[in-house]
Order: sequence, then structure tokens, then C-alpha cells
Amino acid sequence: MKIYTKSGDKGTTSLIYGSRVPKDDARVEAYGTCDETNSAIGLALSLLKNEFFDGKDKIDAVYHKIQTELFHVGAELATPEGKEVKWAISGKDIEEMEKRIDEWDEKLPQLTNFILPGGHPAGAAFHVARTVSRRAERAAVSLGESVNPLVLAYLNRLSDLLFVTARYVNMKLGAEEKTLHQS
Repeated sequence: MKIYTKSGDKGTTSLIYGSRVPKDDARVEAYGTCDETNSAIGLALSLLKNEFFDGKDKIDAVYHKIQTELFHVGAELATPEGKEVKWAISGKDIEEMEKRIDEWDEKLPQLTNFILPGGHPAGAAFHVARTVSRRAERAAVSLGESVNPLVLAYLNRLSDLLFVTARYVNMKLGAEEKTLHQS
């Protein structure tokens, strides 16, 4: 099987169940930005490959599950309204993220000021993934009531988890968190 199909050469793509839409359709933007989030997470994880610290295996396991779930979110967003969703996000998926957020956040220094994205390259990459996740959430919101509210909650919580992960990785690797410049 060849990787290219040529079916999108005229600017359209298929949704799940085969209906074709323009590649700039809001639904395509939403699931495409989920894919972009997934890639940004993959980059962040790759920057941890040669790093070793207590808790790294947990990060790998958590994000392996999340990257899979992002495919499910994308599939849900690529399913036309009124059609059966084969892989739906559940409240349990969101609760698991909240547990991770709480677990890692309680180990971090309390925030007293806004921090600037940066630190260790992996921490900075998790910040990038966070901002892409926020864009995916905005794109999903633009679809209106046709979107499962759990998808919106999932993307919202994911950006929170990515923020905490960036801070946690920076702390574990001894990277400084810089705050806003005080005039």
C-alpha cells in the first residue's frame, strides 16, 4: 500500500464514514490540531530519552496513554455529527489526568508569579505542547454544540497537565523557572 492516495490533491479530505470536506473545514482544523498536539508531546518525550530521574517512567506511561487518547479525540472530532463515535473519551480519562496533575503539582514549588516557558529543552517542549493543546481546544469549541463536552474538558485538562509536566520536568532536571521581568 502506498502512503499517498492522491484523493486530497484538490483540497478535500475524508471524515470518518467517508464524507468529504475542504481541508480548511473547522472540523479538520480541530482534529488536525489534536494531531499537532500529539506530535509536540512526542517531541517533548524524545528530549527526555537520555535523561534519568525518579518519576520519568511514570511520565512515559502517562503520555503513552494520552497520545493514544489524543487519537481517540481526533477520531471523535473527525466523526460527522449524528454518526456513531467508535472511540469516545470518558470522564474516567479526565479523572486520571486530574490525579496526575494533583500528584505532580503537590511536589512543585507554589507559584507566586507567572513563569515564562523555558527551562530544560524537554520542559520547554512540554510548554509548546501546552499551547498547541490550547489551540486544539479553541478549534474544538468553534464547532459548537456538535462536540462532545467531554472532548472540550479533556483538551482543557490536557493543557493543565502539560503545564504541570513542564514544571515537574524542569524541577527534576534542575532547570530554572524564570518569572516575568520585574521593572
